[in-house]
Amino acid sequence: MGDVCKRAFVEGRVQGVWFRGSTQERARRLGIGGWARNLPDGRVEVLMCGSEEAVAKLEEWLHKGPPLAKVVNISIAEEVIAQKVLV
Repeated sequence: MGDVCKRAFVEGRVQGVWFRGSTQERARRLGIGGWARNLPDGRVEVLMCGSEEAVAKLEEWLHKGPPLAKVVNISIAEEVIAQKVLV
């Protein structure tokens, strides 16, 4: 399995319930890089990069989130990240 990057947009009660912090902790434990940020429309955007297995685990967790969150919709797309090749 190789590395992948995916971008998720999470909708529902996901701001003000420690969603970003919980996502960061979970990603760190899984060895995933990326970030999570609040959007002005109330969604949380998450970029996650790592092994296919680890990203799949975080993706699954995003559907529920931390205890106070209420996720109502999530959209996820694979991202193409350019890599610099040294010759």
